[in-house]
Amino acid sequence: MKLDHVEKIANAVLYEGYLLYPYRPSSVKNRQRFNFGVLYPKDYDVSRMRTECIVLGNAATTVDVKVRCLQLAERDNWQEGHEREVTVAGYSLSRSSAHLVPFLFEACEGEPHFERVRGELELESTQLADGVFKLAVEIRNCVSNQAEWTRDQALARSMVSVHTIFQVSGGGFVSLLDPPEAMRQTAANCGNVGTWPVLVGEEGQHDTLLSAPIILYDYPQIAPESPGDLFDGTEIDEILALRILTLTEAEKSEMRNSDDRARRILERTEMLPPEHFQKLHGALRGLK
Repeated sequence: MKLDHVEKIANAVLYEGYLLYPYRPSSVKNRQRFNFGVLYPKDYDVSRMRTECIVLGNAATTVDVKVRCLQLAERDNWQEGHEREVTVAGYSLSRSSAHLVPFLFEACEGEPHFERVRGELELESTQLADGVFKLAVEIRNCVSNQAEWTRDQALARSMVSVHTIFQVSGGGFVSLLDPPEAMRQTAANCGNVGTWPVLVGEEGQHDTLLSAPIILYDYPQIAPESPGDLFDGTEIDEILALRILTLTEAEKSEMRNSDDRARRILERTEMLPPEHFQKLHGALRGLK
């Protein structure tokens, strides 16, 4: 499996809705953000996410698990996201008990001030039949809620856009969207909370799974014509790019100075050559 392909899909999930057109903090749609995959402090709102999936393998089969999210920092009345991750390598399906991994997110060197976020990652494997295992991964925010916190204060202590990447060695994942006939009931018995696991990679491969807080199909793709992230995975790159070019100088200045990622969108769009806009206008795929 080429990890760069998986990372592109995962990054699209990580930044989905991070900042929407017209990419300015003063815009109404950008005043209340982060509706996807947020794990809030306990008792404030949803504080846990659970993935259950089916793995075909044996006692020697292992799974690497990577949880990714954004942690928010306040800067000039704007909450900017910084990437965080927790990894567990070589988890054995033969384990007979739950494996608990506590973690702590805080500011790294050179970063702005962050509120500390304490969490837990719990893995558990159950053998359902010979060569068939159910793998469960639960992510929890362990910060205790304070009644006086506003939504922004709770978000500063939350994990945002949480998603999980699974890679198996010596086995394969079963599609929960289109399982083999013999596995349909087993797949239907998987209970996923706040997340949607799909196969990723080249079609037909079964070694990598992405569990995301937005609904995807198996083997999602990034259009090769897309020049870069726009924080909107609905394939409207041409419209967004053309609209960005119509912004006033004052609007572009606000976009440029609000967030480094917004600045990069503006700079990239203004530098797109005319022939690239022709590529964005449309493409035919899948004809046989």
